[in-house]
Amino acid sequence: MAMTPVLTFFNNKGGVGKTSLVFHLAWMFAEMGKRVVAIDLDPQANLTSAFLSEDTLEEIWDPQVSNGRATTIYKCIQPLTKVGDLLSPVTQHISGRLHLVPGDLALAGFEDQLSSAWTEAMGSNQDSLYRPFRLLTAFWQVGQLAAAMHSADIVLADVGPNLGAINRSALIGTDHVVIPLAADLFSLQGLRNLGPTLTGWRADWSRRLQNWQNPDFGLPEGRMRPEGYVLLQHMERLSRPVRAYEKWVKRIPETYRETILRGQQPLPLMPGSQDPNCLARLKHYRSLAPMAQESRKPIFHLTSADGAIGSHSQAVKDAWDDFHQLASRIAFRIAL
Repeated sequence: MAMTPVLTFFNNKGGVGKTSLVFHLAWMFAEMGKRVVAIDLDPQANLTSAFLSEDTLEEIWDPQVSNGRATTIYKCIQPLTKVGDLLSPVTQHISGRLHLVPGDLALAGFEDQLSSAWTEAMGSNQDSLYRPFRLLTAFWQVGQLAAAMHSADIVLADVGPNLGAINRSALIGTDHVVIPLAADLFSLQGLRNLGPTLTGWRADWSRRLQNWQNPDFGLPEGRMRPEGYVLLQHMERLSRPVRAYEKWVKRIPETYRETILRGQQPLPLMPGSQDPNCLARLKHYRSLAPMAQESRKPIFHLTSADGAIGSHSQAVKDAWDDFHQLASRIAFRIAL
């Protein structure tokens, strides 16, 4: 059976606007006619709270209200932590073409079992490999179940800002990786950590795939192909990044090539960019961001009723252009 491609937005440096990027691109891909499943694999569940109201969150998180249904990613995989198997997700319908597999704060407790399963997957007893591989690929399996339910074209995954076992399991189920960055020292250092980590995870997963000679179910390839980076929330003056950020903007391309690509073939140059790996530079939309958060809609869907009046109305149009261009570039790069 053909599997739906998974695109994960990943950076071990937090606070760069990653979740907001996933949120807006999920809406934009759906607006462009793609069927989208967004899956929240961050134990902080920020993407889920961006999409859903508090009343809905209470309904899906409260075990008495959810009544045993697999209303979150953790509830889908929870039976695996005992003696059961995965449950099909109860997704949230966001729009005509957009569905969400909600996150769950309880997911943080899954970290230790994933760490143990990573070691057990290299065991010599072939009969004992079912459970560790089922655990390690649980996120991917749930994503594929949700994608099949809605005939999705793409699965967009949001993950937390760390290099732990949860993210490792999320990444082995990932086909394409986009790295959100800020123009600062911390993002540059994050890139230096990220490159060797992705390379190591890719190689380690390949060894585990080879170890289970006759798997009982489909397994992800763990491609983790880097598709580029998005420079987020840079402040502008006269359409240029302010001087404090310029030196970091200039250092990102070379650091990305050295640490993320590590000798891979260069990508074709994106229109309007001097760096083929830079998918976009998105400016900070300032007061529009809290408006969008309050209304739980993307910036480019804000109306005068939300407070987007005067100069804000032009900024809303600019946001639509920015995210449409970025989504188009990503779609082209991953052959969506």
